[in-house]
Amino acid sequence: MTLPISSVTPMIEGLLLIATQRNRKLGWLTVASLLIFIIPNLSAPVYAQQLAPMVVTGTRIGQDPQNIPMAIDTVDKDAMRDQTLQVNLSESLQRVPGINVQNRGNYAQDLQISSRGFGGRASFGVRGIRLFTDGIPASQPDGQGQVSHFVLSSAERVEVLRGPFSALYGNASGGVIQIFTEAASKSPTGVLSLALGSNHTWRAGTRASGQFDNGLGTVADASEFHTDGSRPHSSASKTQGQIKFTKQIENTKLTLLINSVSISADDALGLSRAEFDANPDQTTPSALLFNTRKTTRQDQAGLRVEHAFSAQHALEAVVYAGSRNVTQWQSIPVAVQLTATQPGGVIAFSRPYSGLDARYLYTPEWGSVIIGTTIDSLDEARRGYENFVGVGANATLGVTGNLRRDEQNNVRNQDAYAQSEFKVSPNLFFTAGVRYSHVRFVSEDHYIIAGKNPDDSGRASYTKTTPAVGASLKIIEGFNIYVSTGRGFETPTFNELGYRASGATGLNFDLKPAVSDSTEIGAKYRDGFWHINVAAFDTHTRDEIVTLTNLGGRATFQNAGSTTRRGTEASVAASFAASSSAQIDLILALTALSAKYDDAFKTCVSAPCVAPSTVVPAGNKLPGVPASSIYIESKWTHATGFSAAIDARRQSKIYVNDLNTDAALAYTLFSARAGYTFNAGSARIAAGIRADNLTNKRYAATVIVNEGNGRYFEPAPGRVWLATLNISFPF
Repeated sequence: MTLPISSVTPMIEGLLLIATQRNRKLGWLTVASLLIFIIPNLSAPVYAQQLAPMVVTGTRIGQDPQNIPMAIDTVDKDAMRDQTLQVNLSESLQRVPGINVQNRGNYAQDLQISSRGFGGRASFGVRGIRLFTDGIPASQPDGQGQVSHFVLSSAERVEVLRGPFSALYGNASGGVIQIFTEAASKSPTGVLSLALGSNHTWRAGTRASGQFDNGLGTVADASEFHTDGSRPHSSASKTQGQIKFTKQIENTKLTLLINSVSISADDALGLSRAEFDANPDQTTPSALLFNTRKTTRQDQAGLRVEHAFSAQHALEAVVYAGSRNVTQWQSIPVAVQLTATQPGGVIAFSRPYSGLDARYLYTPEWGSVIIGTTIDSLDEARRGYENFVGVGANATLGVTGNLRRDEQNNVRNQDAYAQSEFKVSPNLFFTAGVRYSHVRFVSEDHYIIAGKNPDDSGRASYTKTTPAVGASLKIIEGFNIYVSTGRGFETPTFNELGYRASGATGLNFDLKPAVSDSTEIGAKYRDGFWHINVAAFDTHTRDEIVTLTNLGGRATFQNAGSTTRRGTEASVAASFAASSSAQIDLILALTALSAKYDDAFKTCVSAPCVAPSTVVPAGNKLPGVPASSIYIESKWTHATGFSAAIDARRQSKIYVNDLNTDAALAYTLFSARAGYTFNAGSARIAAGIRADNLTNKRYAATVIVNEGNGRYFEPAPGRVWLATLNISFPF
């Protein structure tokens, strides 16, 4: 059976109508089920070209994703550079189901990324998701990570893994995001890029790529970014650079990656419901009063060695080291800081870190075996200062004052892992793995005042074994079904251990790790022109780590009872001919998620909090996590070099706290872009323009979970535009 293209529109409209109805879980399951049967049977005139085959490294070996029992999607370089700013992953990862990437419009806090409901509570940085750049860890051993140093302008692709097999990468339950830098071009090539947009936003970049006669390959990238921001006191500047060297020496391949990023950003803070409803473009007065802001500098170098002893035996090793330095001025009132045990309103830390990941690979005809070990270490010198100097009417706010905290912290993990893949038969593939993790935290307090501020040194360690197993069955050529199950865990991060809810000094070593058991079933279809993935998952977590208090950018945490995250994902990519000289590419991503507390627990509604007393009922939704999202994109490309695209995104409401007393409302956004690529002599020029939020929708992009002042909402900008220019040339 084949269906004409003309019948697609009413079908898709009907499916979307079902999926977007409130409390229609059956509708989501219907959408996911029908997509995999209806879409492949669509007929088109003459196909323009086949979708490019993919190779992913979700199991640490490059392979066809069709036969592995896990949900893994890729975003290629065109999606990351096609009329985009090339600064934030939120520009491209919205097309991946199960992943929610929100641009806070606040570069002092980085993106908010959650995967299948994990990571939504993070006030800043990325939590519950392991991050890698060219195989080099971008997450710290405590599970905290940042994507601010990801270089999108020279990336080849981004891979996103969700589900049970995330556990094989260590301290994370939500998933894995890996970015891979493009290979050096065969002949020397340079690229100049420029982007100009709303709110005095601009980015200028340069990239050089090529291979030398001695076989050394080089990809160098540098850029400068600035924006005034959409609200007062939200400007930001970012300087970024990266260089990658590759060298093949007989059976050994060496890859050296060096990157650096420096960010200076004002922090406009969140808005209360009343402030947001009155004027989402305003900034709360305390941000201006204390000049809230943040500076970040990170430098990192990593070396990857791949040595093949034979066609079946190989050894790989990654060694890396770096340092991240942060200073953040917060809006803690002066009166609060006068208490002798209060650590002040300025956070300053320096974090040198290093690690090693070594593994042996055996790849016979029947599959593969990997045995490896990782050692990662982070040393943190953390200090706290008053955010004022002087007293009374003569006090100057928003500056670094007297020392109020001084400690040396260390977190170290020592892991061992093994995984294997078996081709049981030509149509049956089996994957299994296990990881043993030992994570140790040590804190040495150097700020001790007799009778006022005690010695708060302490230590804690967490040990867990996390297995995962799955199988994939090929029904017919191009159509597989799979099932997988596994266990993951998350230790507290140093940021989550950093403060006690009672206001007492010292780290909160009472926190326990959260442990998750997850099961996933899915189906994959591919015929060269259609790529369709559908997955349903069920995850149960015990000792869930939740926000207890959050005031002035300082959060405390506790363990709640159990939680359940249950949902469905579907992604569709298609390419077909609109005419003899034009091509249409379609992308559809659907996510439905129910994330709720299974057990009642007590929380705080103010800080400090000696003991939580307000009951969060069982059945409440996890805050910071949308229940559903839809992304649709259609792109038209003509042989002459012209292209145009339009996309739509709808996201359901997001609760702001565990009590579910308020929520950021659902929204629907539309964006459009157009571009023209042409040759001018030996140079290739790509010019484009895009407009986001075409209807000028005013909405909250993210929420600050359980914010103590009720300033939950981080507003997104209204309608914005961006013009881009990229010039590539040989040299």
